[in-house]
Amino acid sequence: MNAMLLKQIGAPLEWTELPDRQPGAGEIRVKVAACGVCRTDLHVVDGELPDPQVPIIPGHEIVGRIDALGAGVEGLSIGERVGIPWLGHTCGVCPYCIGNQENLCDHPIFTGFTRDGGFATATIADARFAFPLGEAGSDVAIAPLLCAGLIGWRSLVIAGAGKKLGLYGFGAAAHIIAQVAKWQGRSVFAFTRPGDTATQAFARSLGATWAGGSDEMSPEPLDAAIIFAVVGALVPLALKAVRKGGRIVCAGIHMSDIPSFPYRLLWEERQLVSVANLTRQDGLDFLRIAPEIGIITQTTSYPLKQANEALADLRAGRFEGAAVLVP
Repeated sequence: MNAMLLKQIGAPLEWTELPDRQPGAGEIRVKVAACGVCRTDLHVVDGELPDPQVPIIPGHEIVGRIDALGAGVEGLSIGERVGIPWLGHTCGVCPYCIGNQENLCDHPIFTGFTRDGGFATATIADARFAFPLGEAGSDVAIAPLLCAGLIGWRSLVIAGAGKKLGLYGFGAAAHIIAQVAKWQGRSVFAFTRPGDTATQAFARSLGATWAGGSDEMSPEPLDAAIIFAVVGALVPLALKAVRKGGRIVCAGIHMSDIPSFPYRLLWEERQLVSVANLTRQDGLDFLRIAPEIGIITQTTSYPLKQANEALADLRAGRFEGAAVLVP
């Protein structure tokens, strides 16, 4: 197999040939057809997540076909197309797992962070954390759903049922969830980097009621807002934008420090919450309705060997939607 391997934090990924790997008990081997490039991959490469592990193969928005089954795997078959998400394994015995909060597991394993991921021609995965995808849709179009879509979906659920929804940072996750929110009958208000008229136009093309810079105020009070951007300074701005009793959801795994702000912005029962990881039920719920919604993912494809270019373009915001690596 070949992979783009992170050997040192902060260094470029290196094209590496590795021995073929065999799945252990309860595992599957997947021939990778496409792997999305997520902002979390940038956090992994930059060492912004706790306890970084190297060498590691990043990538956790994996679409591929099973080409080997480990002992004891049931319900999956050779040749079946599956998706592999960020949450790659949970212990099943800690209080969070027992309490149906496996996303908060005390002993998790994360794809592309604490176990090798999908910036490769093949990967090994826990069979319990592989989602059957069926045959509808292209591999490249589906890949962003495996994290941008799933985290966006969990964030949307936690945001509540409010009809006026703000999305701060209009990248891979927001461009998917804007379509879901529109399908649900909500009004979407998109906040982009100040002056980014191209992304604002992109948001309006996906049905956003309003689009403007994050330095602008919403034209009307919002019921809730989801912050996908990694900028902590957006939290006070979002609190100003939501109505009394409104909710702010911080959707990123990493965010710059939140600046101090007057208590009056939080007062009147506004809520500030975070989202961590996902559950398998999130995946089942979202992937079941995604075809019905007719989500169209805006993607830019890169050959696997150009993973560093894809990461650089993501960092600089050089494309709309999501980047996807294709072996």
